[in-house]
Amino acid sequence: MRVLVVSDTHGNHKNLAQVLELERPYDMVIHLGDIEGGEEELKAAAGCPVAAVRGNNDYFSDLPQEMEIEVAGKKLLITHGHYYYVVAGVEHLLKEALGRGVDIVMYGHTHRPLLRREGGIVIANPGSLAYPRQDGHEPTYLIMEVNEKGEEKFFLKKL
Repeated sequence: MRVLVVSDTHGNHKNLAQVLELERPYDMVIHLGDIEGGEEELKAAAGCPVAAVRGNNDYFSDLPQEMEIEVAGKKLLITHGHYYYVVAGVEHLLKEALGRGVDIVMYGHTHRPLLRREGGIVIANPGSLAYPRQDGHEPTYLIMEVNEKGEEKFFLKKL
């Protein structure tokens, strides 16, 4: 299974549309919040299941604050992350993920990509497609692949 993971697009539908087209085919799209409109357009353009959560700038969105989903046998917690104080670090988020028994936790909000394994859990942040804050300030996103053995691989990509 191949999953496209994006976050913090902040209404930049051009960059999102470019990544959606560039990375085809994929089986699912995960958006980690701060979409700022265009949720229905994202679902239509993706052409596959979309899991999306509300970010701190999605003021009028009906999207959930967070979700637990299963992807190819892996249990994921997806959230924007602001309620877990991720700007200060991932400790609160990791504690929540451990308590829920998830395999992978994904978040956004910081606009900085992160990919690491801690306490047996993969912690993943795709960065931002609109306003990247890491060195180089290049828009980033993730591809997650899970093979038939249940082994996951992550690829951090630049637009």
